[in-house]
Parts: sequence; C-alpha cells; structure tokens
Amino acid sequence: MSDDYKVFEDKMKKSIEVLKTQFASVRAGRANPAVLDQISVDYYGTPTPINQVGSIASPDPRSLLIQPWDKGLLKAIEKAIQESDLGINPQNDGTAIRLAFPQLTEERRKDLTKQVRKYAEDTKVALRNIRRDAVDKAKADKKKSVITEDDLKIAEKDLQNLTDKYIKEVDNVLAGKEKELMAV
Repeated sequence: MSDDYKVFEDKMKKSIEVLKTQFASVRAGRANPAVLDQISVDYYGTPTPINQVGSIASPDPRSLLIQPWDKGLLKAIEKAIQESDLGINPQNDGTAIRLAFPQLTEERRKDLTKQVRKYAEDTKVALRNIRRDAVDKAKADKKKSVITEDDLKIAEKDLQNLTDKYIKEVDNVLAGKEKELMAV
C-alpha cells in the first residue's frame, strides 16, 4: 500500500507548492517580481507571462521596472497590469513600465490577509479531496479483495495522519505570510 500512498503524498506536496506560488504573488508592501507571475499579456495572440516578454528589475525596494524586449508590448503590458487585481497603476514612459508600490494601508492589509486565508482554505479542501480519493481507492481494493479489512483501517489511519501533516504545513505557511503582511 505504501506505493499507493506515494502518489497521493506527491499530489499533496504539489498542492503545498501551488499555495506557496499563490502566496508569492500576493504583494506585501515591498516590490517583488513574483507579483507579476500570474499576469499574462497578449503576445501575438497567445497569453504569455510578463516575465517571458521582457526583463523585470527592482531598482529600489518600493518599485519594479519592466522593460519589454518588443516595445510594441508596452500598451498591452500596461493594460494587463491595470486589469489585474494588483491594485497598482503602471506608469508608461515610452521605453519601460514602472510600478510604484505604496505603503500598505491597514484596510489593504486586512484584504490581503483575507485573500491569503482563502488560498489556504482552498488548499486544505484540495488536501481533503486527495485523502478522500485515496480512501476510495483503498475501499475499492478491499471490495476487490486485494487488501483485508485490517489493511483498510490501517490505510485510512495512515492517510488521515498524512493529511493532518500537510494541513499543519498549510497552517505554518499561512502564519508566516500573515506575519509578513502585518510586519510591513
């Protein structure tokens, strides 16, 4: 049964990685190029991430500078940033786009905290769904007489422990991000 656990554990690990990626895209007061990872620009009819159509630099802690390799993309990048939920108005100087990250207000911090908690809760739901799928597979194996009733009980207990471990990791990652949001 341990090989079967491995597949489900890998899925749980991937869920945690997705959560960390989502957390990286939430801006916490200082300029972080990862906030642009979720934003795509229309590049010759194909949605393309901003970091693949230009260079992103952070000239100071509160700003980002986006220099597209194709200057014709300036308007498209500017539009994509405005339409995103980033909450920052880009400045287009004709050769590059500047993003100035203002100090977070208390209200914005609370909104970001709610957003981060929602991401964490969605990940917990995904983990529970993975556990349910694993238990269903174990029950199907029991029905086919591949495993015994005792093996099924052990599998259910092990899967619950695995799920609890990853849910605790979600809580730890969430606590770290909330602390980061409130410290800025």
